[in-house]
Amino acid sequence: MGPADQGLLRRLGPWVPALLWAILIYYASTDAFSASHTSRFIIPVLRLLFPFASAETLERAHFVIRKTSHFSEYFIFSLFLMRGMRGREHGWKLRWAIWAVVIAAAYSALDEYHQSFVPSRTASPWDSMIDTTGAVAAQVLLWLWIWSHARHLLGKDKVTGD
Repeated sequence: MGPADQGLLRRLGPWVPALLWAILIYYASTDAFSASHTSRFIIPVLRLLFPFASAETLERAHFVIRKTSHFSEYFIFSLFLMRGMRGREHGWKLRWAIWAVVIAAAYSALDEYHQSFVPSRTASPWDSMIDTTGAVAAQVLLWLWIWSHARHLLGKDKVTGD
């Protein structure tokens, strides 16, 4: 492998987790993860955890778990996108965060479009909004985490200018 190949791998390497996560998101949008299929294992687990819960309560909890998974999967995707954007650099830049959110939101919209062709799934702009909210939350929390660590490492007056 020559130096050019190594340079290419070094640039593409940080994008591998985002690419693999995008494939996982795509797979989760198939019939295998439709509400009727996930209810077959989530509802029994919920019934074990909450034996006195009504069927309606269990169905509502299943719905909340599914929507929370939208938020969570795009939260993680946004972090992986940021990793790809940063490459070998460190820190947090607004333009990286914006691009991570834009890419996540676009992928979410494409994912919902894909679901419109899966008979057991429904495309929902609300799901895409939940996805995008997860991506934004990841960038905000990442910024807060980096800011707080920089503040701690550099001392309060060097970060805030006090």
